Amino acid sequence: MDMHNVVDDVVVVGKSDVSPADVIAVARGNARIELSADALAEMTGSRARIDALAAEPRPVYGVSTGFGALAVRHIERPLRAQLQRSLVRSHAAGMGPQVEREVTRALMFLRLKTLASGRTGVRPVVAETMAAILNADITPVVREYGSLGCSGDLAPLSHCALTLMGEGLAYGSDGEVRPAGELLTEAGITPIELAEKEGLALINGTDGMLGMLVMAIADLARLFTTADITAAMSLEALLGTEKVLQPELHAIRPHPGQAASAANMLKVLEGSGLTGHHQTGHDGKPGAPRVQDAYSIRCAPQVAGAGRDTLSHAMLVADRELAAAVDNPVVLPDGRVESNGNFHGAPVAYVLDFLAIAAADLGSIAERRTDRLLDKSRSHGLPAFLADDPGLDSGLMIAQYTQAALVSENKRLAVPASVDSIPSSAMQEDHVSMGWSAARKLRQAVDNLARILAVELTASARALEIRLNTGSGPIAPATAAALAGARAAGVVGPGTDRFLAPDLDAAEAYVAGGGLVAAVESVTGTLA
Repeated sequence: MDMHNVVDDVVVVGKSDVSPADVIAVARGNARIELSADALAEMTGSRARIDALAAEPRPVYGVSTGFGALAVRHIERPLRAQLQRSLVRSHAAGMGPQVEREVTRALMFLRLKTLASGRTGVRPVVAETMAAILNADITPVVREYGSLGCSGDLAPLSHCALTLMGEGLAYGSDGEVRPAGELLTEAGITPIELAEKEGLALINGTDGMLGMLVMAIADLARLFTTADITAAMSLEALLGTEKVLQPELHAIRPHPGQAASAANMLKVLEGSGLTGHHQTGHDGKPGAPRVQDAYSIRCAPQVAGAGRDTLSHAMLVADRELAAAVDNPVVLPDGRVESNGNFHGAPVAYVLDFLAIAAADLGSIAERRTDRLLDKSRSHGLPAFLADDPGLDSGLMIAQYTQAALVSENKRLAVPASVDSIPSSAMQEDHVSMGWSAARKLRQAVDNLARILAVELTASARALEIRLNTGSGPIAPATAAALAGARAAGVVGPGTDRFLAPDLDAAEAYVAGGGLVAAVESVTGTLA
């Protein structure tokens, strides 16, 4: 990802778009934020236009009217500050568990990005205060439920706007929840007294679903590479053939993701003494010949590659949305203030749902490979369930149960949220995207996928070690590095049954933290 705005852990927000790396740096890396001079100038200019409209007698939506179905009422000037406060207070109506800190930081940063564009008409002090809150590590309490993904993520953003007003609850840098006003006072931050349009500008965007999309893309990019590694390890442990990974076979079906996955697997398997013995049996000894491997092995690049291409499409949508300035109404560069429908989350919601489908299928094929490793009738000489003494020991039998449960949950999470719509605001907002819901379930699906791949890693690593212990040929240097890294990370090898959950937890941490990819790339070089 491009790091063009990140210098010495500081993200500079200008009037133009930010990068995915900027979002990650602020949400997960606690990077400090600075507003550029051109952003401050742009906000000052557009605010002058809003102030001029506020002085006019005619009603202007968001400036001198109510909101949604109540937009028919003209609000007199003495009541407009109250109008903005009331908007934020009433819309901060979320319920359920508190969302993760990184989600709220991404949400706030992306709203700040739009404020800095000058298209919303807020005063510079509003953006400066939001940046100060993020820099002080103050995180508003945002609830799981409340967004329909149209008119933006209204309730989540309203909880953030409430903190700018010095109201509501927030986390301090110590992780404790306290009244936001107290936290602002301690940090030397003056709460905002909202002026015309500013409350609306703070809550009318797709920032929550977009932030979660950007982070999911980063996580899935790593997990797709991880899946190529675990698939290669399973192929090797099952004495499969690497010939199906030849680039010329993938060139005649030119899907770029498929070619990338096949190339990754081929790099991981380079130098293996276990692959390619279908016709003679291993080491030339008599054995039942296999003409082809099962689909879960042979078609691994096709399935993972389709997911990679889906991820590429999601990246394109995310980049476009990061370049957008979403608000209603907006201040156009020529000074016109126009209502619009850019707050509808459909473009983001669709790819969030699409990624959940790809994650579910990638987990599904990984589970099938794991099952083959554990089934002595299909594993080509491995013990049942990779147990030390099958019958006395159960080996990894129940690890596959856990994996299957995760796969099943991901299939349920793959049901699209964006096909649903429930009208709101007295039928004024009669079609919504459900993008926030799509993002929330994708986060769970991504976490589950990491666990699914961790189980495949645990099984394939044990199977490879069993092959080595029984005198089979050398494994590939890259898979040897993966195996050594897994053992160093706390994933224990073959042996009698023991408390298994800690092994699986260690494997999950090794996968999710990028340790597996790093270990393999120390041999192969950078993988796609």
